[in-house]
Amino acid sequence: MTAQTSLRPLSGRIAVVTGASSGIGEASAEHLAALGARVVVLARRADRLDDLVARIEKNGGEALAVAADVTDTAAVQAVADRVAAELGGADLLFNNAGVMLPAPIEELATDQWQRQIDLNVTGLMNTIGAFTPQLVEAAGERGVADLINTSSIAAQNIFPTFAVYSATKAYVTHLSRHLRAELGAKKVRVSTIEPGIVGTELQSHVTDEGALEWLAGSKETMEWLTPQDVAQTVGFIATLPPRVNLQQVTIMPTGQAS
Repeated sequence: MTAQTSLRPLSGRIAVVTGASSGIGEASAEHLAALGARVVVLARRADRLDDLVARIEKNGGEALAVAADVTDTAAVQAVADRVAAELGGADLLFNNAGVMLPAPIEELATDQWQRQIDLNVTGLMNTIGAFTPQLVEAAGERGVADLINTSSIAAQNIFPTFAVYSATKAYVTHLSRHLRAELGAKKVRVSTIEPGIVGTELQSHVTDEGALEWLAGSKETMEWLTPQDVAQTVGFIATLPPRVNLQQVTIMPTGQAS
């Protein structure tokens, strides 16, 4: 195992990042690699992952690209098995894959409801189920492991037309609190990050005109967070002393009131 240094405090650690082909996942993978972790980047778009790995390696980091859909239970378990076989198992899991599809509930956009539930909830559970045994084992050996989940301020606040998305993120936040109580005694830290508006591909998935107008207006009145802002937070959580667990971090644009 590589010795940790102040410049590369995550040296020797194996980090798995879902939703790594863009946005927060992509930025976090690059940042964790810069901190010394060997990063496994997971998403559906293989070409984007290959580009990400090339950038990480160009900057002196180590990364492995694995194309998989987190809503596919068997595929995620196969990724976990590969990580165990080739890298000895993960000790950091950043669950970031997600989608936001707001729409008035009366439109009965059931396909969009299901897509959000499948990715934001079922996909999350698939990765947690596949990698938790590795996290527990790693924590027993090295004294700490990290499970970090991306939620949203929508888990706490009220946004009309965002009901289903907000409900999936409330699930993430509440689940994380329970998992912290369950896994903390085993030295697995569980943290939730609840960002405000971040400039990512997430907004490009939105089709509802009202939501699009609201997003466009907000961009004119405030400076949105960048994916790198959230990535810095992920890195901070992972580099804290093992005795310290940030249960929940809310990160907001300075100009966003709620």
